[in-house]
Amino acid sequence: MKTAALSFQHLLAMYAGAILVPLIVGEALGLTSDQLTYLVAIDILMCGVATILQVVRNRFFGIGLPVVLGCTFTAVGPMIAIGSEFGITAIYGAIITSGLVVLLISRFFGKLVRFFPPIVTGTVVTIIGITLIPTAINNMGGGEGSEDFGSILNLSLAFGTLLFIIFMYRFTKGFIRSISILIGLVAGTIAAAFMGKVDFSAVGEASYFHIVQPFYFGMPTFEWSAILTMILVAVVSLVESTGVYFALGDMTEKELKEEDLSNGYRAEGFAILLGGVFNAFPYTAFSQNVGLMQMTGVKSVRVILVTGIMLVTLGFIPKIAAVTTVIPTPVLGGAMVAMFGMVIAQGIKMLSGVISDSPGNSMIVACSVGMGMGVTAVPELFAQFPSGIQILTSNGIVAGSMTAIALNIVFNMSPVKAKIRTTAVHQENA
Repeated sequence: MKTAALSFQHLLAMYAGAILVPLIVGEALGLTSDQLTYLVAIDILMCGVATILQVVRNRFFGIGLPVVLGCTFTAVGPMIAIGSEFGITAIYGAIITSGLVVLLISRFFGKLVRFFPPIVTGTVVTIIGITLIPTAINNMGGGEGSEDFGSILNLSLAFGTLLFIIFMYRFTKGFIRSISILIGLVAGTIAAAFMGKVDFSAVGEASYFHIVQPFYFGMPTFEWSAILTMILVAVVSLVESTGVYFALGDMTEKELKEEDLSNGYRAEGFAILLGGVFNAFPYTAFSQNVGLMQMTGVKSVRVILVTGIMLVTLGFIPKIAAVTTVIPTPVLGGAMVAMFGMVIAQGIKMLSGVISDSPGNSMIVACSVGMGMGVTAVPELFAQFPSGIQILTSNGIVAGSMTAIALNIVFNMSPVKAKIRTTAVHQENA
């Protein structure tokens, strides 16, 4: 009973993040209520499968630490952009390919991490967070193109939800604070129901059980720019997961070896691949559950395994998934401002320790964020370039990320930089 209670705590801690991704992506792509219900249900189920793959260690995959995996918010903006341009099947073609790439590089990724130091990953996460904010603001108004966009009722619900989340975060502690966004979504939906803004018909129409099916939205299609974008997202997620692995290794007093990391990366790659096949999402380690472990002091793999089983069980019950689809768009928008703001804050936090290390790091951030935001605002800037080059320039996240990787090599990894460092060391010794 105690294990089940602790597992349920972990489920609640990650639940808001798990359901927001399919709700945001599904609404942005104009999915029907049935499709949206399936998307939420399959995502919950695959979060459980991904978690089980990671905690049940064997020769081939699984790091064996109490890691909870969930869909990464860094993929939200890219998936919406890909789906809007190429259709939803291109999203899953890109996710499947990125999963295969992660599986292929899992053995060597520890050696590739040097190309993705905090100055690069922090910049990428910041760019992704900033590009998500317009989606949140549109939803606060009621959704782009809605007849009552910007109405007093919509704005009241949006800002009321946001203020409630801020209040919860400010005046609560521990576990309640960790689920403040989930509580805010519930409170906002209840308020909207009293205002007649909640339609429960989707819940009534949803079944109590369903069989998941591969390629629910159709056979995947493959677009180079979409694939490159999702590979970058997957790499950033691996870097973030690496930090979670080491944090949990310290907490559980387990020394991680190269083989352990490879198994962890391989489990994530397999989870991403399955996510693409069953039309779910790419997955990464959730840091909020690490915070919950620090708070409770319980670091049991068994607890997280039961959490994974609970998620899989919920994923087979569309009726529960349908409940989440009734959340009004303005309420979602209010919560999204907080969630996406946290993505930006996480990027800034990653940059704060390194941006002042050298003038070059400041230039990396300045040019990369500027390029990413510029291409997002003016996507036709490189329309005259050959199609092969446009793969790297047509998407703000890809353009900003590639700029960060290239400038990091120039400023921090080039032979000239190494020579300058060597000379400085010699002068100091002299």
